[in-house]
Amino acid sequence: MTSLPFYKYQGTGNDFVMVDDRAHQFDEHNHQLVRFLCDRRRGIGADGLILLRQHPQYDFEMVYFNADGYVGSMCGNGGRCTVAFAKQLGVIQNETHFLAADGPHEARVDADGTVHLRMQDVIGQQEVEEYGVFLDTGSPHLVRFLPASTLAELNVFTEGRTYRYNERFREKGTNVNFVEAPATPGQPWQVRTYERGVEDETLSCGTGVTAVALAASRRGASSPVHLRTPGGDLRVAFEAKPDGSFTNVFLSGPATRVFDGKIQVADSTK
Repeated sequence: MTSLPFYKYQGTGNDFVMVDDRAHQFDEHNHQLVRFLCDRRRGIGADGLILLRQHPQYDFEMVYFNADGYVGSMCGNGGRCTVAFAKQLGVIQNETHFLAADGPHEARVDADGTVHLRMQDVIGQQEVEEYGVFLDTGSPHLVRFLPASTLAELNVFTEGRTYRYNERFREKGTNVNFVEAPATPGQPWQVRTYERGVEDETLSCGTGVTAVALAASRRGASSPVHLRTPGGDLRVAFEAKPDGSFTNVFLSGPATRVFDGKIQVADSTK
């Protein structure tokens, strides 16, 4: 048995096992180990696992794994949690420039713990017939706008799976966001997300709410957009360009350390 130190973080209910891997000792090809650590019954339990690693050109590198054990695309809430983790470790102070799966990112941490994460510029969005709006915010997302008062009762697991591998989207599938517009101005947009890799609804998805905010801008939403997920509130600020693309996209919200410890890992798993 081997003892593995870990930290648990969550950002609006999107939770992650964090590992300080600045020594580059974690085997990123050990899918079984990642699945075990993310297992909510046999392991620590999380929507994903994140390694914080050293990088010669950046403050650090974020390596994100989905709960299925495989390296994933960009995770917005995971990025915010990694920034908070780096600050806790003393790797950064209040501002940072780091590398993730989709390229470099900037972020800052406010005194109240709010993390503002700069996302990649978004080229545009595609209306996909009756399916909704499709766009890539570091991860592919389908945004489906629903009639009023229908989101709360929606079976996101069942509905999300019908679009997850739909042939109209990418070969590896898409995340799916179900959205309800605010009934009155000033109220938040309601969002529930089915995440690929987790293969279920999560309490929040950072790249998902970013996609929703940009899609909602075509429906009258102005920056910054206030969004509410089952796990809490997030805000997305952006600049819309005449060609339909978006720049200066920032995802803002809390990132909280929940607990830390050590877990015994069987040599057969390791």
